[in-house]
Amino acid sequence: MRILIVEDEQLIAMDLAHAITAAGYVAEIEGRGEAAWHKVGAEHYAAIILDLGLPDIDGLTILKRWRQQGVTTPVIILTARGAWADRVDGIDVGADDYLPKPFRMEEVLARLRALLRRSAGRAEPSLTVGPVTLDTRTCEVKVDQRPVNLTPLEFRLLNYLFHHRGRAISQAELSENLYSHDHERESNAIEALVGRVRRKLRADVIETRRGFGYVVKTPP
Repeated sequence: MRILIVEDEQLIAMDLAHAITAAGYVAEIEGRGEAAWHKVGAEHYAAIILDLGLPDIDGLTILKRWRQQGVTTPVIILTARGAWADRVDGIDVGADDYLPKPFRMEEVLARLRALLRRSAGRAEPSLTVGPVTLDTRTCEVKVDQRPVNLTPLEFRLLNYLFHHRGRAISQAELSENLYSHDHERESNAIEALVGRVRRKLRADVIETRRGFGYVVKTPP
């Protein structure tokens, strides 16, 4: 899943990107509000972390534009403004969560995971399909309580499919959400990746639907 970080302070942005990537997501950084506004209108992100104090356009203005255009992507606001009125304004214009600076990275990740679960209609931090359990907090996967060693990319694949279970996910959508834009992608990369995950799981949870993509079935 791709997470957009809209933050002009480079050190903070890089720290966020590093932590988010380590947590099993694809992080992208944008330091200017105008560029972020256009980017969200043209591309899909699972969530946005938005700083209010941007150099060109205030974060609240950008958020208002997104919501007016029908963009429903979950947004976590980051700001050095501590007044409660600023928090109310952020929530009122469409923010889903709010964190004042300075913040602990652990709390950012916990709020991000909760936001992604809610947007996918899930309440629990662990996702279970058949014998397979995926823990979004620890990035661990188990089959019948047996730990399975997945690479970060393999975990991102399973995490995306589990969060969108019940829906056919095309190879193009998977590629868009698993790799950064500057990553060179081979034509059969997704097919090979799915094959590796299937072999490691040894469980029939990822179904191929020819012409549509891959499906993790919703438990009955």
